[in-house]
Amino acid sequence: MADKVIVVRDAADNPFSPGSDIIPAVWAGRVEQLSDWRDILRPRLLSGKAERGRTILGDPGLGKSSLVRRIAAGAKRAGDWVTPQLRIPSGTDPLKRVAAAILDLAEQAGLPASREARIATALDRVQAVSVSGIGLTLRNHGGPEPYSALTDLLVEIGQAAIARSQVAVIHIDEVQNIGDDTVLSQLLIALGDAITFETDVTLPGGVIASRALPIAVYLTGLPDFAEMAGARRGATFARRFKTTTLSPLGDDDLAAALQPFVLDGWEVSDGEGGLARIRMTPEAVDAILHLCQGEPFLFQLAGERAWYAGTAPTITRDDVLRGWLGAVPEAADHVDRILSRLPGREREFLEAMARLEPAERLHSRIAEEAGFAKATDAGPTARRLDEKRGIISRGKPITFRHRAIGAYLTSDWPRPEGV
Repeated sequence: MADKVIVVRDAADNPFSPGSDIIPAVWAGRVEQLSDWRDILRPRLLSGKAERGRTILGDPGLGKSSLVRRIAAGAKRAGDWVTPQLRIPSGTDPLKRVAAAILDLAEQAGLPASREARIATALDRVQAVSVSGIGLTLRNHGGPEPYSALTDLLVEIGQAAIARSQVAVIHIDEVQNIGDDTVLSQLLIALGDAITFETDVTLPGGVIASRALPIAVYLTGLPDFAEMAGARRGATFARRFKTTTLSPLGDDDLAAALQPFVLDGWEVSDGEGGLARIRMTPEAVDAILHLCQGEPFLFQLAGERAWYAGTAPTITRDDVLRGWLGAVPEAADHVDRILSRLPGREREFLEAMARLEPAERLHSRIAEEAGFAKATDAGPTARRLDEKRGIISRGKPITFRHRAIGAYLTSDWPRPEGV
């Protein structure tokens, strides 16, 4: 039976989701990070090999939280034990939130049903941390530090995961909001000690061997966290956590995500118990790619607005441009927020870079344009913008890796051309 023709793009069927912490139905890119979990991290943990935690950083809108939520959802479908996304608001004690999540993992592992006194003690200590957080240290000078309580219970969870051939997954978001050195130290030590802990297991034939616990830790946040954690925890943090700074997506990844619309159409309900399909012209795809500039958030925003811009079963280039006009202020605010977070010298470097023609964007010319006394003075700024923030690529010439920032500073974008 042929698909019915649909004349209304229903809001309930719109597959684009330009919101933070949402796993969009139209998923684009991040193949390397997804395969890292599927092909490296999870298999190695299940086989007893030690693996570092993963720190995934990037500016707002690059899909850090959505990426790890997708990983966590896949882990849960595979039967692993997964915490909810633990967002850390500014000014709060994250130890309380993490302790509560670890108690939830213990529940998934069935530890509260255990009659072992050791496990009961570990549960009680973490319960106290979930109530008092770092304040537990201040009141109970003779008791264990909160990080020790968290580590001990994580070890018990890891032991249970070994017995069940499962992985325990912990996701802590907005880690840059942990401004207290003591709290950050305790949290990183607790998690680091757990993922590096080795336990003895008995292999067939009675052979005793050591293996790591199957505990995966994901930290997500803004690029500032890399310098924060590196300054406070130094080499220990680098040894225990592998840091990835996300960059905008390439057009090939974005086009691949929209290919189902072009080839077969996106399957939706026809409102009568059957199915229909929403299609997209190649010209509409090109328009979305140009407008979003590789930003996952703006990609979802452009798709959402194009969906609502018409009622026909095919999304056209005109739909994309008409829908985007209403999104121009939101797109501009998105880039403005990223720029406003930058230290003064970094923003001056980018603005000086934008004033030069692309071929003239050499390190010495940008440094001169930005008012640095000498070119070498601009080196640390350029390095941070490249290695820590992923906004530029230091070549000859220097280019904008963050294409939305480049377009915003050098053109009329986000306003559509010719509209």
